Parts: sequence; C-alpha cells; structure tokens
Amino acid sequence: MTHINLSESLAKAALAQAELHHRSIDKQIDHWAKIGKIAEENPDLSFEFVQTLLKAREEALSGQTEPYLFD
Repeated sequence: MTHINLSESLAKAALAQAELHHRSIDKQIDHWAKIGKIAEENPDLSFEFVQTLLKAREEALSGQTEPYLFD
C-alpha cells in the first residue's frame, strides 16, 4: 500500500462517488485510475465502452456469468 496526497476537491468527489456506488474511497480512486489508464492506452475506445468492459470483468471475476451454449 502506498500513501498519496490528494486535493480536497478530489477527495470530496471520490467520497461522493464512493457512497453512490457502495465503494470505499480507496476503491473509487482505484476505479478512476483504471479507467484513466485504459483510456490513455486505448484512445480509440469510448468512455462508455471502457466502463462496460470493467463492469463485465468484475462480474466475471465474481462468478456472475453463465456459459454460452452454441447450437
């Protein structure tokens, strides 16, 4: 774990979003950092696509998937 200093406004925004999405402040900032990293590495992807991608990954890692059966 690493400690970092944040501006008061960013900390307040993180707290508001964390409460809205039922995350800790640490998890909220981590979420924003993941989105930012993906966006920088893939500038051709839309924000909505990146959000959907991260949500799908979380669902898959938590076992909220069903196998797709080919006919």
